[in-house]
Amino acid sequence: MESQLIIPIITGILATLVGLGLGKLIFAKNTASKVEEAKRQAEQILNDAQLKAESLKREKLLEAKENFVQLKSDHEKDVFERNRKIVDSENRTKQKEQQITQKTETLEKQVKENESIKENLNRQIEINTQKRSELEKHQEEHIRKLEKIAGLSAEDAKAQLIEGLKQEAYTKALSLQQEIIEDARQKANKEARKIIIQSIQRTAAEQTIENTVTVFQLESDEIKGQIIGREGRNIRAIEAATGVDLVVDDTPEAIVLSSFDPLRREIARLALQRLVSDGRIHPARIEEVVEKTRKQLEEQVMEIGERTIIELGIHGLHKELVRVVGKMRFRSSYGQNLLMHSREVANLCGIMAAELGMNPKLAKRAGLLHDIGKVPDEETELSHALLGGKLAEKYGENPAVVNAIAAHHDETEMLFVISPIIQACDAISGARPGARREIMQQYIQRIKDLENLALTYNGVEKAYAIQAGRELRVIVEADKMSDSESEKLSFEMALKIQTEMTYPGQIKVTVIREKRTVNIAR
Repeated sequence: MESQLIIPIITGILATLVGLGLGKLIFAKNTASKVEEAKRQAEQILNDAQLKAESLKREKLLEAKENFVQLKSDHEKDVFERNRKIVDSENRTKQKEQQITQKTETLEKQVKENESIKENLNRQIEINTQKRSELEKHQEEHIRKLEKIAGLSAEDAKAQLIEGLKQEAYTKALSLQQEIIEDARQKANKEARKIIIQSIQRTAAEQTIENTVTVFQLESDEIKGQIIGREGRNIRAIEAATGVDLVVDDTPEAIVLSSFDPLRREIARLALQRLVSDGRIHPARIEEVVEKTRKQLEEQVMEIGERTIIELGIHGLHKELVRVVGKMRFRSSYGQNLLMHSREVANLCGIMAAELGMNPKLAKRAGLLHDIGKVPDEETELSHALLGGKLAEKYGENPAVVNAIAAHHDETEMLFVISPIIQACDAISGARPGARREIMQQYIQRIKDLENLALTYNGVEKAYAIQAGRELRVIVEADKMSDSESEKLSFEMALKIQTEMTYPGQIKVTVIREKRTVNIAR
């Protein structure tokens, strides 16, 4: 009985041991496979890490090389700039040395002239002394002859002799006075010419001839389609908002902006640049961008004016006058850029006033402001000289500056010494060969007259002369004028231009009436 019980127990124990052994074998095999899999994963991770490290290393090397090239380029630019400044400084030093040498030579010449004048005076004194002694001898002989021949008394002979000497002395005095006056006049003319020539030589301002077109560069010709828009609505909106004619032709990657007014061309160029970079080009966006650009350009005008007065060393100028000076950058007079002309006149006036011992700062101020009447905010019948004088007086300028501005074209009396200096320097700047172009000014005036004629009609909101004056584009208010009235306006305007204006070729009058409704969904 006991043996029967033991056998099953032993059998169970043996089965259990066998099961444990098999489990350990299976576990060992699984563990070995996992270890091999882990080794493969570790090798894969290691290889990936090495690849990433190599890639990162190459990127860092390229970045280091680019930084090195950039640093080298910046260093070369700094070295070039320093060398340029050194060369400029040497040139200025050489110019000053030349000026000092010229003045020294002038002084030496004057000293030599004074010495020669002194020698001439000494010789004249000696000659006069000899003549005086001869006259005394002649006088004595004359007295003896008179007493002997004419039987005159000594008193009568003395009176005749004195009268003769008076007449001779008076004649010689008049001759000497005339010689002194003529010599002084020649020396004064010579000194005046020398001062003017030195002033011109020491001033070398650029002269810019204004053009009527601006080329706007594009990245690709595909942008031309976006600028034109569906059925040309975008380009019409741009032309209506800016008053500039856009010429889109076969020129690769370029659009031509055409207008007689450089301020309008600059607004159109900046607005197009914003629209192209933004990518959103449609009529509402165009009007918004043009308005923002116009405000931005007004700020730029103030910056130009402030920079100009700082460079010329002028202080205490009224803000409105600073703005007017900035506006000169976008105006021209007979083809000559107005701001460059005014700056040149200011420099010439300062140099000439300093040479004459006057106030150079006051002369510079008057020279810069002498043409402010050419950029008025509103049209007026006054000449630009008188209008400029009124503006200067309105904003508290010195009476000498006001008179110099108003009188630089002889339209009023010159009351201060500085006034003829302004007039002379204005003539010097404008009389240089190629500095001015009469035809350009006449063309601009004709274009302005064409636009002003259109603005005299009721209901006209804007008027722009485009196509070099061959087309007048008029924008009317849709609420105040119907389509039939627009057609009538176009006919009347063309008839008035034909009867009142002189122009080459023909002028096309285009009246635009557009009703636009805008709502915003929020």
